[in-house]
Amino acid sequence: MTPASLRTVHVIQGEHHVSDCADTVLTTVLGSCVSACLHDPVRRIGGMNHFLLPGDAGSSDLRHASAAMERLVNSLIKQGAARNRLEAKLFGGGRMLTGLPDIGTRNGEAALAFLRGEGIVLRAHSLGGNRARRVRFWPATGHVQQLLVQEAPQAIRTPTPSASFGPIEIF
Repeated sequence: MTPASLRTVHVIQGEHHVSDCADTVLTTVLGSCVSACLHDPVRRIGGMNHFLLPGDAGSSDLRHASAAMERLVNSLIKQGAARNRLEAKLFGGGRMLTGLPDIGTRNGEAALAFLRGEGIVLRAHSLGGNRARRVRFWPATGHVQQLLVQEAPQAIRTPTPSASFGPIEIF
């Protein structure tokens, strides 16, 4: 399948998406946030979420780990996946800003704890570090690609607010 024939779905903070279409790729960009890619290899269905806070177990806010993970699992089951066949791959949880609480590590720990508690097999993970990640997930096959975004140079000069480069305005 060529990239032009793929249907790309961008999963942003507080969202999730489930699909069993072979021509669908789910994508997101993560810093301290975490994304779980869950896949049922028998039903050939999968889904991705994107949460930004570890949160507490009672939270229903989809920006929090427990709510986001539970909603993704339930959405997969509603579309025919079996909980006991789900396999997980986790991404993100970076420490993007020094001097502030390490929310990324806590997000990763929350996702790992959820998987352990639910008995969901963790097949792979890329958590922590200090770089952002771009993740692409093919839900029908469970295949994942990750691109680590290069660290910004120490001495970045910010353009003036009126500077523009082609069709993009820098602010």
